[in-house]
Amino acid sequence: MTTPPDAPWKIAAIRSLLCLAFYLAGWTASWLGATHAGLWLFIAACMAGGWGLARHSWEDLRRFRLEIHFLMFAAAVASAALGQWPEAALLLVLFSGSEALESYANHRTERALASLFKDTPRTALEVLPDGATREVPVEDLVPGMKVRIPPGQQIPVDLRVVSGESTCDESSLTGEAIPVSKSPGSETMGGTMNLSGSLTGEVLRPASQSALQQIMELIREAQQRKAVAQRFTDKFGTRYTAGVLVCCSLLFLYWWLMAKLPPLHDTAEVASAFRRAITVLIVASPCALVLSVPSAILSAIARGARSGIIFRGGSTIEDLAKVDTFALDKTGTLTTGNLRVEEITPVRGNIEAIRHAAYNLALQTTHPLDRAIVRKLAESEQAEAPKQITQVPGKGVTAELADGIWLMGKRSYVETQAALPDEKDLPRAPVHSEVWLAGGQDNAAYIRLRDEPRAEAAALLGELHKEGLRTVMLTGDRQESGDAVAKLTGVQEVHARLLPQDKTRIITEMQQAGRHVAMVGDGVNDAPALAAAQVGIAMGLRGSDAAREQADLVLSRDRLETLLTAWRLSRRATRIMRQNIGVALGVAGSMVLISILREVPLWVGVLTHEGSTAVVVLNSLRLLLGDGKLEVTASTIAARS
Repeated sequence: MTTPPDAPWKIAAIRSLLCLAFYLAGWTASWLGATHAGLWLFIAACMAGGWGLARHSWEDLRRFRLEIHFLMFAAAVASAALGQWPEAALLLVLFSGSEALESYANHRTERALASLFKDTPRTALEVLPDGATREVPVEDLVPGMKVRIPPGQQIPVDLRVVSGESTCDESSLTGEAIPVSKSPGSETMGGTMNLSGSLTGEVLRPASQSALQQIMELIREAQQRKAVAQRFTDKFGTRYTAGVLVCCSLLFLYWWLMAKLPPLHDTAEVASAFRRAITVLIVASPCALVLSVPSAILSAIARGARSGIIFRGGSTIEDLAKVDTFALDKTGTLTTGNLRVEEITPVRGNIEAIRHAAYNLALQTTHPLDRAIVRKLAESEQAEAPKQITQVPGKGVTAELADGIWLMGKRSYVETQAALPDEKDLPRAPVHSEVWLAGGQDNAAYIRLRDEPRAEAAALLGELHKEGLRTVMLTGDRQESGDAVAKLTGVQEVHARLLPQDKTRIITEMQQAGRHVAMVGDGVNDAPALAAAQVGIAMGLRGSDAAREQADLVLSRDRLETLLTAWRLSRRATRIMRQNIGVALGVAGSMVLISILREVPLWVGVLTHEGSTAVVVLNSLRLLLGDGKLEVTASTIAARS
């Protein structure tokens, strides 16, 4: 029998409530004169609230570690040893309450992450060569197999549609509420829902490598990676605990042997040296500091994932908050990426051979231009497996087909092997992109594609500029095309005709000039720049695997306005981390100093220690539970502009 996922925080809450109930009952009994009954009720409170603490402390001691739990356990045992059962019970009431609150915060974070995706199917209908189908486990699907997806069922793995037409709900991955049309040549992502028609698709990658699994893996990695501030708080472990114990022992000896305080038992006038040492031990325990950064990071990761923002670690949150320059790719980032082929113009040769080659070379890459060519030609052309394929990121692809070797990509790449007409003889609109193709039996052509700027791009960039951020476009396209998009969107600086190494060079130059740069892109040619920037941001799940692997942050919903949400969330999370560290250090430091200089009631030390821990956790939960101002949508930025 498995433990329910919400059991840990509920068990912690029950123990905390029992501890509080016994504590209040003990005070009530004592107030009514039943001192003996009150004592046993205080003991019961200590047992209810201290069971988990004692278990953690024992496990630490067995591993020869002295962690924060041991300080609290030592303080509670010492108070009880002095006969101060009410103080021991109060300590455990507040500590168990803080533990329950922390456990609940972690539960809310995990639940927020788990609710992002529904369970994917465990089986799929494999289409056999004779057209029959059989049910197979999803984990047994391999690339090349064909599966059928009836309407109303989830798509189990990433597929390329080979027959059928339908619409798919991709909101679970992209956040886009409008269903997306699917037809032969289209790609569908595992975890999305087939709505209207039956689809047959070819498996592109195993279930373990699907877009859904990649997102979930990114989230797991993010929870494990540590921020700079978190590494700072991690220092407060065994050495700090040992240091506090030694310090308290020395203070006890000082107050007993030199200040002449009673060693163990209080008097009517003064507290004992032991009581004062225990008070210092309690207020010096850095529970709030240890929780200050992880609680904020986990809340930010969960809040981001809920908004389609996947941070790949706490350090990414801190780095993004420092960014002052956004470098953006053009195609698929500032523009929609939903390119449309407007014209295939032969320069020479056979149009049928050109169309066939264009389709089969475009099938070999995931660049938005090539995906548009595939969509255009999928119904009329037949797939042919090339004998040899060579891809040059940022330039093009070379493949050997039945009628010879073909090149497709940038003009500068194709003309290295084929003669092309002068550009002046080919007038083109500035916002068009083009792909050149040459090969086979002396064929050559260019393909013109239309790619409009995203509707929200201009308003979003305006918001970034209002925040004092600089925007730079880095594109491999022509200067005229880049300038036209920049004019429509408001990008402040344009660098065009760039190879991948050129993008990296420009980012490095900006960094050397003292700028903190975030690179936003989605293609293979963007991967080096994503790795070079302080923060690499991959747009959407339809981009290349290379871009996602190099990115520190993935905007899974493929919405440009989410970029501003991510930046604001990182700024807010960093501010909360600093607030938490300030509260933790301020309360602990001031209370330690006060406790050394003068007598402080034990209950005051307990209250301030546990109170600061609760404040830190609640402050972090603000990221997860509220603050709708962080969310940025296309409609809100359009209204502001």
